[in-house]
Amino acid sequence: MRQTLTLKPVSKSLHIVAFFIVSLALNGCVTMQRAYEEPPPVQRPLEEYVVKNEFSVAKNDDVIGRLKLLRLEKGDTLPDIARHFSLGLNGVSAANPGVDIWVPTAGERIMLPLSYILPDAPRKGIVVNLAAMRLFQFKEKGTSLEILTFPAGVGTEERPSPMGNMRIERKVSRPTWHVPASIARDHLKKGDPLPTSVPPGPENPLGEYALYLSAPSYLIHGTNKPASIGLRATNGCIRLYPESIKVLYESTPVKTPVNFVYQPYLIGRSNGVVYLEVHGTTEDLDIAELDRMYAKLKTIERESGRPLDWNKVKKVLAEARGIPVPLFEIRQGAGKTGADPVEIRHPAELQGRPKIPELRANSWSVLAADLKDKNDAVRLAAIINHQGPPIPARVVTKEVSHRVVAGPFNTIKEATDAIKRLKIDLEIDGTLIEPIKKDNQEKGGEKR
Repeated sequence: MRQTLTLKPVSKSLHIVAFFIVSLALNGCVTMQRAYEEPPPVQRPLEEYVVKNEFSVAKNDDVIGRLKLLRLEKGDTLPDIARHFSLGLNGVSAANPGVDIWVPTAGERIMLPLSYILPDAPRKGIVVNLAAMRLFQFKEKGTSLEILTFPAGVGTEERPSPMGNMRIERKVSRPTWHVPASIARDHLKKGDPLPTSVPPGPENPLGEYALYLSAPSYLIHGTNKPASIGLRATNGCIRLYPESIKVLYESTPVKTPVNFVYQPYLIGRSNGVVYLEVHGTTEDLDIAELDRMYAKLKTIERESGRPLDWNKVKKVLAEARGIPVPLFEIRQGAGKTGADPVEIRHPAELQGRPKIPELRANSWSVLAADLKDKNDAVRLAAIINHQGPPIPARVVTKEVSHRVVAGPFNTIKEATDAIKRLKIDLEIDGTLIEPIKKDNQEKGGEKR
């Protein structure tokens, strides 16, 4: 589990274009006609959507959920949308290429990839598809399957998550994190020495719950960095939203089998229709997995006696939007119920969105940047707000200047700790802003 969620600006001038290079890499632009086109807006009352992680399907079905469309509002960010709808940032970003992660356009309509093809693996216990960065838990119930699914943060390329079969060895509520020597060395190099252990609390990267795997040093756990869900951001552990790990913890007994797979190309059948879901760009091609995908599609084509549109397959591969795309009907007249997305009403409140307290004149704060472009300032403030543990920040506009101010902090130590984290995590040189004394306020001192 990595200690720092790195949200680095692309230049020292803080002209930040984006965050999360990995997830942006999934959004390669495609000039050809899209394999899947969103339907035009429909003039009808929008439905409320209750976020769900649990599904019940027939044992021979491979596709769960349904795609949704959402019109963004001012102040939305894709990490906040992702968390509210129990999606990973990789999923929302890949499904909506070209949409600004931190400052999307208000009124823009985006796809919520709330439909998933199940991994091609035994449907028992927990299966983690590292390519999709999604965890599935299977439980049999008569002739159907009960499925829990959550987005996940997974290991980096340098320190990947494990592959293969293992099991849950033990479960711990409010775990203590014993810092591995390799992580301690990494932080020491950055001037950020860590203690030998971190007790439960907001500084603990394991969050409130941890499931320890039979593979030593690997866990499925919560996090104090929720914006990292749906990214390759850990030292190999599987990281879930705080609300997700609580549900999984309570529903998973010790000795539950856990299977880690890497399946970027998923084929599934539902209601007589064959679907293809692709994760990663052509630059990330896994030749062995690609060969298996083509062989499986050719077998389906031969057994069904119906021709498959191979040009559409190429388009789905090129776009890699991480959503199930219908390829063809196995039999003529097969139903397509649930294939088209439904537009939903924007939630009144996005659960998990960072709450930004107002600045107080008698508190400490930190100037993170002074920028000319307002969008750059809004973007940087959003990035700082999504650090973990949270560093509250907002934009304070003064004439033609847009200042990104972090705080309020109750003590000078809290403020200087924030300056240190801004430097280590974001390479930002913050400037301490002292509280305005009461007598200065009464004389009309400068307001921030």
